[in-house]
Amino acid sequence: MSRIVEAEDAGRAAADADGGGALLQVRDLRVEFASSSGRVHAVNGVSFDVQAHELLGIVGESGCGKSVTSLAILRLLAKPAGRITSGQVTFDGTDLLHLNEEAMRDLRGRQVAMIFQDPMTSLNPVTTIGEQLVEVVQAHTKLKRKEAEQRAIDTLELVGLPNARSRLKNFPHQFSGGMRQRVMIAMALIMGPKLLIADEPTTALDVTIQAQILDLIRRVAHETGAAVMLITHDLGVVAGMTQRIQVMYAGQIVETAMTDELFAHPRHPYTVGLLRSIPRLDEGGSRELLPIEGLPPDLTRLPSGCPFAPRCAWAVERCLTENPGLTLPGSADAAAGAPLGTHLAACWNPATDEEARAGVPASGHISAVAAAGRARADAAAAALGGDL
Repeated sequence: MSRIVEAEDAGRAAADADGGGALLQVRDLRVEFASSSGRVHAVNGVSFDVQAHELLGIVGESGCGKSVTSLAILRLLAKPAGRITSGQVTFDGTDLLHLNEEAMRDLRGRQVAMIFQDPMTSLNPVTTIGEQLVEVVQAHTKLKRKEAEQRAIDTLELVGLPNARSRLKNFPHQFSGGMRQRVMIAMALIMGPKLLIADEPTTALDVTIQAQILDLIRRVAHETGAAVMLITHDLGVVAGMTQRIQVMYAGQIVETAMTDELFAHPRHPYTVGLLRSIPRLDEGGSRELLPIEGLPPDLTRLPSGCPFAPRCAWAVERCLTENPGLTLPGSADAAAGAPLGTHLAACWNPATDEEARAGVPASGHISAVAAAGRARADAAAAALGGDL
């Protein structure tokens, strides 16, 4: 645990020494996909910064736009269906959306690298691990093959893969899931990028291997000085991993705060719902898990108001007609110019600490969707009781 604290303290100190300048700036990013049902508005006006050496978590349920945002940053959207309709992405002073394709290829892997969700489908099954790592090095440098192989061995050792030299001749199917993920991390780190985007890096792994992989990412980020964007649906992952968290819903950022602040004082009802949907070992077995009722909105027909309003017990009439931007909870002031790390929420009626702990508004109001869900649950319970 002391190593985790030391790594985080060192990252913060390095960011302070650099003046706290943003390594990555995303402004009003919007992404659409063409489909048979119409245009899918996958990302809707996302704006955020990633500081040098920072560990940033991006969380939300499946389909909320987390992965699409990262793919848009790297301009890896599926074409011709996916396209960026507006926005600006600036990395280390360079506007990525206006780079030509050759310059963008040179930047990927060398300056910004990505760890994808499933290493078995991301690695080439008919090419050895060594060939794939050497290919990355030779695509960005003029190193000879022996020098490239030595860099591959050094990087595999960095990520904790045993017998790295002999492993270069192995194929992906000869590795376990955790070892394949280590190879993917090595491939992302081999050129020493300034920003590492980890897209659900532990989804296909068991719990013990998950912990090892997360500790590895944190350690190598500290040792190499890379900033990390950790994308996940699991709040438990970001709790002990990141310095700051952004919560996404329906292609929008609905809450952002420092990690400790967000867990201690969630303000957006969606964040409250996420926290109430997972078990808390520190609270014993006395707390009831409360699922988020209803379904996410249809992204081909976004509502004019808050996209979470139909599922929200805190919703008021204004929520159905006006979509709030990120503001200081309890304030009508816009978030523009707010200091980095300020707690912001896109909500007209944010939850208080007491309401967040209870999981329901103090008024006792329950949304129509939640009420209907509870009625169905009660009816099913009664039917089961009758059968007994």
